[in-house]
Amino acid sequence: RRQRQMCIRDSIRHELENAVAGISRSLNSILRQAKADGLVDKEASPSVRDGRLVIPIAPGMKKKIRGIVHDESATGKTVYIEPTEVVEANNRVRELEREERREVIRILTVFADHLRPSLPELNDAYDYLATIDFTRAKAAMAHDMGAVKPHITGRCLIDWSMARHPLLMLALAKQGKQIVPLDIGLDGDRRILVISGPNAGGKSVCLKTVGILQYMLQCGIPVTMAPDSRAGIFESIFIDIGDEQSIENDLSTYSSHLLNMKVMIRHCDPRSLLLIDEFGGGTEPQIGGAIAEAVLRRFNDNKTFGIITTHYQNLKHFADDHEGVINGAMLYDRQLMKPLFQLRIGNPGSSFAIEIARKTGLPEDVIREASDIVGSDYVNADKYIQDIIRDRRYWENKRQNIRQREKQMEDIIAAYEKQIEELRSAKREIIERAKEEAAEIIRRSNATIENTISQIKKAQAEREATRQARQQIEQLKADIETRQGDDEREEAIVRKMEQLRRRQERKGKKVKTAQPTSAGAKPAPEQPLAEGDYVKLKGQTGTGRIIALQGKTARVQYGMVEVTVKADRLERATPPDKSRDSQKATSFLTRRTQEEMHDKQLNFSQDIDVRGMRGDEAVQAVTYFIDDAIQVGATRVRILHGTGGGILRTLIRQYLDTVPGVKSYRDEHVQFGGAGITVVELD
Repeated sequence: RRQRQMCIRDSIRHELENAVAGISRSLNSILRQAKADGLVDKEASPSVRDGRLVIPIAPGMKKKIRGIVHDESATGKTVYIEPTEVVEANNRVRELEREERREVIRILTVFADHLRPSLPELNDAYDYLATIDFTRAKAAMAHDMGAVKPHITGRCLIDWSMARHPLLMLALAKQGKQIVPLDIGLDGDRRILVISGPNAGGKSVCLKTVGILQYMLQCGIPVTMAPDSRAGIFESIFIDIGDEQSIENDLSTYSSHLLNMKVMIRHCDPRSLLLIDEFGGGTEPQIGGAIAEAVLRRFNDNKTFGIITTHYQNLKHFADDHEGVINGAMLYDRQLMKPLFQLRIGNPGSSFAIEIARKTGLPEDVIREASDIVGSDYVNADKYIQDIIRDRRYWENKRQNIRQREKQMEDIIAAYEKQIEELRSAKREIIERAKEEAAEIIRRSNATIENTISQIKKAQAEREATRQARQQIEQLKADIETRQGDDEREEAIVRKMEQLRRRQERKGKKVKTAQPTSAGAKPAPEQPLAEGDYVKLKGQTGTGRIIALQGKTARVQYGMVEVTVKADRLERATPPDKSRDSQKATSFLTRRTQEEMHDKQLNFSQDIDVRGMRGDEAVQAVTYFIDDAIQVGATRVRILHGTGGGILRTLIRQYLDTVPGVKSYRDEHVQFGGAGITVVELD
């Protein structure tokens, strides 16, 4: 039966192909004659209109050819005529097409009836194949984009590193560019991140990156981030990005945002994630900012998670003042006037509106007028904030360095204590062993003495035998005294090591924190340093001796090394103990100082870059730099301060005039930086 159905369908198709071929031959014959008679264009060819083969002809010539007009061109310059000679053939073609369609439907119906009993199995197979195809597609995408499965936690949080928007990453890769990855963290004590920064600085991209990656993750799709990232699963994700104004629904930009805020307030909870772009925008700034702050307070009260972008100052202040909300900034290069597309969490960002307006070419008089309208304090507020953030970052680094130094000192003290404990154990073992050996010597001595006395008696006190016996007794006494002397020396060594440990502990405490002077006691006046005094660098343990003083600088000898330092960086030190154990400790400290100086000489750079620093920061950095240069014996260094207004250059050169170790200074050759670099010659 199936073979018969195939034969019927094939015969219909064969007849249809023959009919179409016959019509084409007839039309081509008619068309060639019409071209010869000049009725149609030389480039004309048969066409199809309403499923029927026709020929194109100019409207003025349509009466020259008998047939049916089926259509005309959009310009009206061409009509499509079905010649009378092929009307019947076209009718037959249409009949054969309908007959073929009926046969196909009949075959499909029979096929469907045959499959219908197996429909549940077919549905299961379809679902299985869809799952396999989806899984394979996820694996292929993860392989192509370097996507991974991060660590999934049982609570809501976002702790991502190196997160990248997959679509943006692919688009930039086609252009040969690299995407700037995103590091972001939301947890219990900082659930809502308020991102501020310049326009076109990457705020919306950051928001969309979090949205698409979190949604992909919850759909079981690998995401583009570092493998050690951690992520949680949110029960609901609310998104308000873009403009949903509608004339038909009588919705403005702001009212559409408010409708979304109403839904979020009603349904958000601690397992929700909110993503809101331009929070509070679309209306008068003062009222919009107030409403946005009230809504943000409600979100925070509901313990929900969220990422919000804004330009409103009151929302930045709210994030600073309330637990659970934290500021974030999209970084901007103020010198090159371009965004860096990097997110820094912990500080608010600046909009840089004046700078961006100047970069886009807005007339300078318009920019000045705008600055006068808002006032210089408001215009400079962003600059002041960035300066404060920079200073804060500087002192944070300083504190971190101090913590590292304290940790190193604690490790050194722990190592000393471990060595002392080992020495105590060794002392106990030596004493016990010495006691046992002494007891054994005494036992053998007594036995020898008794044996000698017995021999003397037997030898009738011969003189030679007596002399030999006395020599043996004296030798035994000397052995005993030697053993006792060794024990005493060992105990003395242990006592010296204990004294060394106590001195190191006292020095460590002085470096960690200065002990307050007791109430009512007056500190002794500090005597000026003189040649021959033993000193050490403040904050270090190595002891040296002053061999020369010249103004505010001193030349100090550490073992075999001589260095020149500023006198105010030195403090008086206790002269080293001349005993053997103290000499060992001093030798150890001298070797350590020499190693430090050797490392400093190897790692010292003869250039310092203070561009972008404030005046006091630059002078302080140059002070330490010149001290280190003199200390390592450098003869020439370079200070990169830039040209600008010349303020840094003037301050630094005023300072150099006060340094005794500076021989001269000058501008660098114009080919290598000119007035932007000061070359300093040192004694």
